Amino acid sequence: MLILLVAAAPAAAIFNGRPDGTGHRNVAAVLAGEAFSDGTWTECTGTLISPTVVVTAAHCDYADGDAVAVTFDPEYHSSTGTTYWGTWHPDPRHHFSPAGSVTTQTTDPHDMAVIVFDTPISGITPAQLPAAGSLNNLDHYTKFTSVGYGGQFWTKGGGTGKVLHFTDTRYVAVGSLSTQTKQLLKVSQNPSLGNGGTCSGDSGGPNFLGDNGETNILVATTVTGDGACRSTNVDYRLDTASAREFLGQFVNLP
Repeated sequence: MLILLVAAAPAAAIFNGRPDGTGHRNVAAVLAGEAFSDGTWTECTGTLISPTVVVTAAHCDYADGDAVAVTFDPEYHSSTGTTYWGTWHPDPRHHFSPAGSVTTQTTDPHDMAVIVFDTPISGITPAQLPAAGSLNNLDHYTKFTSVGYGGQFWTKGGGTGKVLHFTDTRYVAVGSLSTQTKQLLKVSQNPSLGNGGTCSGDSGGPNFLGDNGETNILVATTVTGDGACRSTNVDYRLDTASAREFLGQFVNLP
């Protein structure tokens, strides 16, 4: 499950998707403090929601006040890439959940964090946040566009019998709504239904409303999913009172 990802291993990626290129320039890779064993750097994914704020997931596991680097490069290379440094602030109400329990728990996981920059990031249009309660009555099969950095495919090998491959490249996929709770959207990424979605490395990454020319409205951030990355992308809603209470400390809300 994506919720298990910690600093020792890369965090959620896009499956059954395609390279994003410059399609979502406001989506960033949240970089680890040092390269992983495969030479990649992606810890999590985030989205610029104001010129000075990126939103991501609290379970990416930095400490409040840590200096954290991000890149908006479509494909990040540490020797030539562009990075921006900001300060990590998690929602203090966030609580780590046992594997998979975030998909069934009734309490709010508050799985949000922001990275705040001292200097505004220029040349990139921030994503829009949703209006309060705007996701309460979504139609079944509403489409969402997920974006993120990290691994895109499995191969055989390794101690677990499978190796997930990462390239620090921004990918994009489309999935359809399966169900929702007061805090979460559960989006199908079943490839047999033509859907795609997140895997290890997209945690904290965006889910935009719509597909194929989707809106710039960031409605939810990725928090977990199934281990095979072929069933469900589980996302934290940003239209709720609790999400808005946290985000309102850092940005102007719609």
